[in-house]
Amino acid sequence: MRLSYKFGIFILFLILISMIAYYFHDDFNLLSIRTWLSAHQPWTPLLFIALYIIATVCFLPGSILTLAGGLLFGAWYGTLYNLIGATFGAMIAFLIARYLASDWVAVKGGKYINKILLGVQREGWRFVAFVRFVPLFPFNLTNYLFGITKINFIAYSITSFICMLPATFAYTYAGSLGEAFIRGQGFALIGKVIIAIGLLIFVSVLPIFIKRYRARTKQNDNAK
Repeated sequence: MRLSYKFGIFILFLILISMIAYYFHDDFNLLSIRTWLSAHQPWTPLLFIALYIIATVCFLPGSILTLAGGLLFGAWYGTLYNLIGATFGAMIAFLIARYLASDWVAVKGGKYINKILLGVQREGWRFVAFVRFVPLFPFNLTNYLFGITKINFIAYSITSFICMLPATFAYTYAGSLGEAFIRGQGFALIGKVIIAIGLLIFVSVLPIFIKRYRARTKQNDNAK
């Protein structure tokens, strides 16, 4: 189900880009947009990062923004800006929960709160890594839920940054290929499209192996 969801987002993005290219091909010029973005450095990356932070704090889905980051800034800079935005958004949500809205978060957490509390109590930062790799819980909600646990803020932030990198790069790389589709050159980059699909498959399948590894580790610990 998670794999089909990721492919759905990717295909939806390509369809959207194709529609924009078809209806606005006379006016829409990605090169001119990138020229404008370059001319307004460093404000445009900062504005994009700020938008990503707001989206994360306000429970808005980040997948489309991540794809857009790849389209506007390319795979490498796009990954950097997306990752900074997602990480700072997660950090701010964490601090809001810890110091301003713990009661509200406890109510909002519902069925997830006990699992998060118990997981952090048992495994600390390793559970944060597990949650970032294995999307068992809603991303934006977990940012708040971790704030009412006893996890150290620095450990939470560093772990989140590192463990969000694979999925962020996969989505950003896929988004960076949108330029070719806008120009009608999608088939010329079939190799890169295959790489993008492969990356999405990888970040979708990786959680399965992590879950199996954790289950096997627990069985071994119980057997001792």
